[in-house]
Amino acid sequence: MKKPIRLPGGKPQGAREVAMNVLHNVEMAGAYSGLELNQALQSSDLSRPDAALATELVYGTIQRLNTIDHDLKGRVKGWPNKIEPWVRSLLRMSYYQLRWLSRVPAHAAVDEAVRIAKKRGHAGIGGLVNGVLRGLLREGFDAALPESLPVAERISLTHSHPLWLVERWISEFGEKVTEEICAANNDHPHASARVNRMRATRDQVVAGLTDAGMEAIPSPLTSEGILTQKAGNLVHSDWYQQGWITVQDESSMLVAAVANPKPGMQVLDCCAAPGGKTTHLAEIMRNEGKIIANDVHPHKEALIKQQADRLGLTSVETMAGDALELGNRIEPQSCDVVLLDAPCSGLGVIRRKPEIKWNKSAEDIESLSNLQSKLLSSVQALVKPGGVLVYSTCTIASEENESTIRRFLSEYPDFALDAEWPDEVLAPIREAGKLPETFAGMLQLLPQMFGSDGFFIARLRKQSQ
Repeated sequence: MKKPIRLPGGKPQGAREVAMNVLHNVEMAGAYSGLELNQALQSSDLSRPDAALATELVYGTIQRLNTIDHDLKGRVKGWPNKIEPWVRSLLRMSYYQLRWLSRVPAHAAVDEAVRIAKKRGHAGIGGLVNGVLRGLLREGFDAALPESLPVAERISLTHSHPLWLVERWISEFGEKVTEEICAANNDHPHASARVNRMRATRDQVVAGLTDAGMEAIPSPLTSEGILTQKAGNLVHSDWYQQGWITVQDESSMLVAAVANPKPGMQVLDCCAAPGGKTTHLAEIMRNEGKIIANDVHPHKEALIKQQADRLGLTSVETMAGDALELGNRIEPQSCDVVLLDAPCSGLGVIRRKPEIKWNKSAEDIESLSNLQSKLLSSVQALVKPGGVLVYSTCTIASEENESTIRRFLSEYPDFALDAEWPDEVLAPIREAGKLPETFAGMLQLLPQMFGSDGFFIARLRKQSQ
């Protein structure tokens, strides 16, 4: 990632200018949208409503990028490559606002965009921005696509996903499911949290949040999850600070539940930061036993420690190092459960990190699949005979998921898929009609199934000797 680029015109003022700066740095410096936006909001003086607008503009513009560019290409000469990068960001953001945010008066959006253009550039840029945006309002948005357009291109432009990814998903899931995936990726992500069973029951937390004026309901997918609306950032709540909850996606909560460790066991979480699954494992074990939480980055090891301390979990021991080298630090066949939440392409979390769909390539998927296979081969030696190896990713690419597991099983015949998952995991999926009839111990959740992240989970058991 390159260093963020400072634009002329001084510190950003107002929601739209903050959003434009974030979009510019995501595109030009390779910044992560979430991190860049958080930093920008922390250094700004925006009110809560303006911060919400800036957030909507950033994520919405990135989500709809190729739909926006397709329309602007016919309206702006030299679009997009011959337009100055910050002006591109300003026009894309303004287009998104005019087309998809009806609560903001159109004239206000145009006037503010022209003001920013003049402040950051000159009157000529202000004139360009004014002309393009008023032309959009006068002529309308390009909603109709040619009927002769191939299905993949239609889905790509309607739901704003790269064509290669749409074509890939059509070949794997079919046209209908692919369109459902793409549409779901443009939805707002659910706000969800996991209740710390060491501190409270889910009913207690839901009742407490409701009494505090927040909208909270039990998750239909996981027995420890809650969904919230109009609750703000739960990380800043007393419930979080006092260790009653952990902010985590529902799909991610299923991973530790599938691992299902028992109190007193030794458990290894190979790629553990920021600690959501590690602490969930510890809570399931009633804080009895040992969880070794490893991450390759020393600064992320500190995040795991902070999470464990906040939740009052003393059974977590952290270490920093390459997961490929864990065999040099941990006794072979010493772990009852090994969890490998592997580095992946992240194609299941596009709803939360929309730039992923524009930044990833088919080559990335292939190289990640190779890394995942190496990691599995390395950490399998740490599983006790009769022990469990759980593999998970937040992607929906079969090469990183089913294919990786099939290849592993062919190389390590002392492991087999284990379909004995806790009923609390399987029952909601089965009741929703999303459990495959041929379920054998691995599961692919797609983002439209429950409104949660796309996730893959496989549970493997090592033969007893």
